[in-house]
Amino acid sequence: MLLLSLSSSACTVGPDYQPPQSVSPQRWGDWHSGPEALRSTRHEGERLRDQAWWKVFGDPVLDDLQARAMQANPELHGAILRFAQARMQRRIVSSAYLPEVTLEGGVSRQKQSLYGMNNRLLEATEPGNREALEKALGDPFTLYQAGFDASWEPDLWGRVGRSVEAARAEIGMAAAALDDTLLSISSEVARSYIEVRTAQRQIRLLEEDIRMLEERLRLVRVRAGEGLTDELYVERQKAELEALRGRLPAWQASETEATNRIAVLLGERPGALARTLEAKPGNVLERALPDFRLGVPSELVRQRPDIRAAEQSLHRATADIGIAKAALYPSIALGARFGYESYRDGKFGEWGSRAWSIGPTLDLPLFDAGRRRTVVRLRELEQQEAAVTFQRTVLGAWQEVDDALSRYHAEYQRNLHMRDKAASSRQAYEWTQVKYAQGQVDFLEEIDAQRTSMQAQRELIDSEALLRTQLIALYKTLGG
Repeated sequence: MLLLSLSSSACTVGPDYQPPQSVSPQRWGDWHSGPEALRSTRHEGERLRDQAWWKVFGDPVLDDLQARAMQANPELHGAILRFAQARMQRRIVSSAYLPEVTLEGGVSRQKQSLYGMNNRLLEATEPGNREALEKALGDPFTLYQAGFDASWEPDLWGRVGRSVEAARAEIGMAAAALDDTLLSISSEVARSYIEVRTAQRQIRLLEEDIRMLEERLRLVRVRAGEGLTDELYVERQKAELEALRGRLPAWQASETEATNRIAVLLGERPGALARTLEAKPGNVLERALPDFRLGVPSELVRQRPDIRAAEQSLHRATADIGIAKAALYPSIALGARFGYESYRDGKFGEWGSRAWSIGPTLDLPLFDAGRRRTVVRLRELEQQEAAVTFQRTVLGAWQEVDDALSRYHAEYQRNLHMRDKAASSRQAYEWTQVKYAQGQVDFLEEIDAQRTSMQAQRELIDSEALLRTQLIALYKTLGG
């Protein structure tokens, strides 16, 4: 048995798994599509830890929300349980390496039929002896049994080894799925948090703009009453004010929806995060984004959960071929039994009541109409499909990375222009204030300059929010 066990590894059938070779560029811009302006990538600065990428925003409230989501999200709990199930399955499969030993015992009251098939020999006995035998066989008796059975099937062709290999690949797939769930949850929390802060900032600016437009409308009506302007101009100002007021409910609804999404991700009821997410100055939209380092492109293969899952799926499909091929060969099971059996309670346990058996069992497949070989071919086709899926996943990942990089850098360049526009509008408003103080312009012109500055601020806030949303998408495409 020991020699068979030691030689089993040398008889493992089926192909050994070889990690697939995926082609990757030396630089991120080498596989870029589109304008040259979107090809460059900032790469200076400290690289953040994996799975803590949201710290790039430097917002303690967001950090706290992420920590709470990692503790309470129901979907994450399900992914953790599936990962634990995969580990338990590997332990179950690995148990086939060792013998199985069972202990059994029992007491039963029995009575045999006088005319059962085991009593046919009574017909050949003499009539005088037959009656005594019939009485002995027909009387009820108590049978005492106790002992243990041991059985072991040597892994001659590597079936158990390949099964363990496939189970380990299942663990890898479950781990990748868990990481993908973590990444999706953290990305959704960050994106929803950006939406909450964006809506709050836009609501504050809209309310301030509404107050200024109300003041402007009041002055326009005064001037219209004095004959300095006509009613048409007054109605236009009223229409603009109502349009501005009409934008406010949409932003309020956006804040509510984003807050509720975060609550669901944290396993909370609607309204539970009202105090945590209350509007306050100095939020995530006002902090400058630091430079980040993407690392080398080949790291993408090791980081993205979907690529890791596709590779583990290929590994499992390769191991399944070995399991199918092992079924083509004979199997040997070694069994042994030792115990005691007696119908006399006083004799149970004595040396004479012992019973034992030992010996191998051979299972040799002779004819199955090609079923086993067809299963092997099926597993080979499944492996080829898994390889194609892996390559498709890698190509799709590069497309997503290039798209995310392009969108981020396009918005980054737009954000620079929005910052210049906001700064220029702010400077123009300050100059108008100086002229108004000197009596060179009237109050209406000062209000117009202030509203122009606020409009530029609203556009900048939208750009800041979109820039951070694109950065979240970029981190997600890079696997966190």
